[in-house]
Amino acid sequence: MKLTKILNKQNIFLLLLIVMVFMAKLIPFKESYNEFFNLSAFIDWGIAGIFLLYGLKLNLKEVVKDISNWKLHLLIQSGTFILFPLLVLLFYPLVKGSEFENIWLSIFFLACLPSTVSSSVVMVSIAKGNVTSAIFNASISGLIGIVMTPLLMSFFLEPTSGSENHGEVVQQLLIKVLLPIILGILLNPVFKKWITKYSKIIAEFDRLIILLIVYESFSTAFIENIFGSVPPIVFLILAFSVVFLFFAVYNILQFIAKKMRFNAQDIITVTFCGSKKSLVHGSLFLLVLGVPDDQKVLFLLPVMVYHSFQLFYVSWLASKIAQRKSVV
Repeated sequence: MKLTKILNKQNIFLLLLIVMVFMAKLIPFKESYNEFFNLSAFIDWGIAGIFLLYGLKLNLKEVVKDISNWKLHLLIQSGTFILFPLLVLLFYPLVKGSEFENIWLSIFFLACLPSTVSSSVVMVSIAKGNVTSAIFNASISGLIGIVMTPLLMSFFLEPTSGSENHGEVVQQLLIKVLLPIILGILLNPVFKKWITKYSKIIAEFDRLIILLIVYESFSTAFIENIFGSVPPIVFLILAFSVVFLFFAVYNILQFIAKKMRFNAQDIITVTFCGSKKSLVHGSLFLLVLGVPDDQKVLFLLPVMVYHSFQLFYVSWLASKIAQRKSVV
């Protein structure tokens, strides 16, 4: 029953993502609508709100308690921020200077993102893995990503006219990401009970902001006819690439974890947490890294495809592992 509820909720969110794309096509948000409701400003405040709540939810005592399992944490974070980008970098010489370079860059953007928080923990729990370590790594991954994602992208992403230097990007990250997290951590003791009580509503707020980001990005894409630059063959290349990337990382991490003689619970945690990528961070970083407007949809597509695939496949895989364990 629990698994069914989780899957239904995930399916509804994925369906809503598709609905947002169709809404953007049928009723795109035009710039003139801002005099009635400033969607961009609302999203900006929403981004800061998400990371404020993220800081409020971060349990530092649990984080400190789980630090001793450092080999597990090191492997997971290496998979997220080293293995993923390296696998994509291998293909850079093949696309450098070609018409496929922007497609490669959008996949590299996906590879540079931190791990997702909620679904990583849920899936590890279903598969009966090490939940405490999953919580630690999912939480710490987002914090590391604040530094690593912009750093990795800075080697390839050229500043746009609205972002002439990396100083503006850093300023945006400080205002919208880092400062809200620090404020949330400081206020954690005061609002801890409140956060626990309204955790379900908070999770819905996260999803609302993501849906609005998708709607705004695709509205711009349809209004400016950006999809002319993303033909069906490009979408197929993106879909195939991200699925291949998932299986490559998953199997490499599983192989290394077994060689390091991790127990079954830790292997589940390594493979599930280390192979995940966050749609939340992908959507938010898209707005603060100076990605050109005419490329936002191209950058968002791999993240959405990967997010959808990891939810469906890993849900099925977690259930299968749990059933296997219960039989044994």
